[in-house]
Amino acid sequence: MISGGSIKLFEVRGTAVRVHLTFFLLLAWVATIYWYKGGAQAALYGLVFIAVLFTCVVLHEFGHIFMARRYGIRTPDVTLLPIGGVASLERMPRKPGQEIMVALAGPAVNLVIAVVLLVLFRGQIDLEKLQEVQYAPVNLVMQVAVANIVLFVFNLIPAFPMDGGRVLRALLALSMDYANATRVAATVGQFIAILFGVLGLMGNPLLILVALFIFMAATGEAGYVETQAVTQDYTARDAMISTYVALSPEDNLDRAVERLLETTQQEFPIVDAAGQLHGVLTRERLVNGLREHGGGAAVQDAMIAAVPQVAPGESLATVFEALRKKETPIVAVVDEAHKLMGYVNSENLAELIMVRTQPPKSAYGA
Repeated sequence: MISGGSIKLFEVRGTAVRVHLTFFLLLAWVATIYWYKGGAQAALYGLVFIAVLFTCVVLHEFGHIFMARRYGIRTPDVTLLPIGGVASLERMPRKPGQEIMVALAGPAVNLVIAVVLLVLFRGQIDLEKLQEVQYAPVNLVMQVAVANIVLFVFNLIPAFPMDGGRVLRALLALSMDYANATRVAATVGQFIAILFGVLGLMGNPLLILVALFIFMAATGEAGYVETQAVTQDYTARDAMISTYVALSPEDNLDRAVERLLETTQQEFPIVDAAGQLHGVLTRERLVNGLREHGGGAAVQDAMIAAVPQVAPGESLATVFEALRKKETPIVAVVDEAHKLMGYVNSENLAELIMVRTQPPKSAYGA
C-alpha cells in the first residue's frame, strides 16, 4: 500500500521498511547506464548490485534502530531513498554518550560487512581489477565490499545530521547546552553540504541531491531542537485556544458547515453537555464526510476520536511532540474532571513561539 509516497515492503520487530517511489527512478537510471555499458546482462548486474547495496543500507539503518532500542527509543519506520536510507527514530538520546553509540552503530555495520566479505573472499578478490568490465559474482562481491567501506567513511563525515555530524553534536554537548550544540553542528553540516553541492556541479548530480538533503535536514533538525528548547519554558495553558466554537455529538454535518462559515476555525471540538471531549472535526474531515455520508450524518461519523489530552500545567514541549507526529490536528487541554478547557493546534503553537522568540528592540529603536 502506498502511503506518503512510499511502499511498505516488510516489517521487522515493529519497524516498517518502506521504499520511496523515487527509488525506482534510481533503478531505471542504473539499468540505463549499465545497459549502455554492456547490454541486458550488464543492466541486470547493475540492478542486482543496487539491490545488494541497499540491503546493506537497510542493515546500516537497523544498526541505529537496534542500538536506539537499547535506550528505549522506538523507530516506526525506515525509508529507502535514492540517496540512502532514513530511519525515523522517535528521538535521539539527549545523553552524549548514548547519541554517539546510536550514531556509530550504523557505520559499524558497514565496516563489519566489508571486513567479512574481504576475509571470506580474500583469495578471489583483486581490487586492482575492480574497474574491469566483467559482470560476474566475484566482481559483485568486490564492489559491495568497497561500497561498504565508502559508506563507512562517508557517513562519518561531520555533516549534521549524518552520523558523523551527530557524533560532533554529542561531543559539543559535553561542553555546551544541547540547543547550541545542535546549532553549531547544523552550521558545520550546512557548510559541508555547500561544498558537496559545488563538487556535484562538476558532474555528479547524485552529490547535489545529497547536498540538498543534508542542508535541508540540518536546517529542519536545528529548528526542531530550538523549538523544543523554547517550549520547555511554557505550559499548555500558555498556548491554548480558550475561546472557540464547539459542536455537540448530536449535531449533524450540515450544522458543522454553518459553524465553519460563521467562524474562522478550521477544527471544531466535539463536546457533550458535561464538557467532555468526544473528538475533533477538521475542515478536511467535514468535506470528506459530506461527500461520503451527506449533510444529515452525525458529526461523530466524520470526527477524529483519538485526541491527546494534557493538563494545563503540562510542559508545552509535550504538546509540541504530540503535534509533530501529525496523528492529530489538536491537543486538548483538560482540567482535573477531564472537562475541556481549550486546545492547542500547530498554528497557535507556531504563533506563540514566534512571539516569544522575538529579540527585544534596541534602546535606540530599530
